[in-house]
Amino acid sequence: MNAERKAVLILISATVLSAFGWIFSKETIQGLPPFGFVGLRFTVASLCLLPFCYKALRRASWHDMRSAAMVGCLLAMALMSWIHAISISETLGEGAFILSLSMLMVPFVAWILFKQKPKRIFWFSLPIAFIGLAFLSLKDGWQGSTSQFWFLLNAIMLAIYFNINSKYSQTLPIMLLTCIQLFVTGMIGLAASALFETVPVSVEPSIWGWFAASTILATAMRYVMQTMAQKQINPGNAALIMILEPVWTVFLSVIWYGEELSGNKLIGCGLILFSLILYRTDGKLIPQFMKRK
Repeated sequence: MNAERKAVLILISATVLSAFGWIFSKETIQGLPPFGFVGLRFTVASLCLLPFCYKALRRASWHDMRSAAMVGCLLAMALMSWIHAISISETLGEGAFILSLSMLMVPFVAWILFKQKPKRIFWFSLPIAFIGLAFLSLKDGWQGSTSQFWFLLNAIMLAIYFNINSKYSQTLPIMLLTCIQLFVTGMIGLAASALFETVPVSVEPSIWGWFAASTILATAMRYVMQTMAQKQINPGNAALIMILEPVWTVFLSVIWYGEELSGNKLIGCGLILFSLILYRTDGKLIPQFMKRK
């Protein structure tokens, strides 16, 4: 098996773990405050990775550590908005599809940050995605929710993180980059929890089980796999594979919570998925003359 194919399988597995992470997180915040959960989750996950990157950490320059910490700050902002959106949302599947827009925003952010002009097909895909987003809010008129706003904000922040993380994953050791990112995210989460949340008097044992699954499987393992795969795959192809995450999330949400999607929401999710596939397949789903770059 060549390196790229192996990286593709690793990234697909990461999307499955990420989808399970939605369920793990939703269950955990039934007993832990959201920001405190993010703080504990990512701090513990970083400590789990520390033995595997200790030597690299000792050899790392201050510049490398500062760069990794900067990426960690971006990840922290993205995850804080994500966990807040989950805490106020009743529809994980819908939120996952809104969040998947981050993969369509990746080329736009790359254009702003690195002067990498998007392909022509991007400008055909973007309106379709936003029409899909509008359908998610249609129910006897416009019914936009607060959670939808937070998921959309999260999508923008993840697009920024994805671009910056892809850049530094080419120059920094994977374990070191991931460990520092997760530690910085954990520290920011704990600080936010101390400022804005109340620590519960007691926590059910089952909550700690969900917390462990979220920390070890959906955080430490998932982020190592994602960063490792990104080093072997170009950002465009990686973003295409990441489209699978909301699909898995919808399946799990329907199975676990019995979530029902209305006709408008199904159309909205379908349009968003179509727009992402359209862009990532370079417009092969539309006539040849429309996909000039």
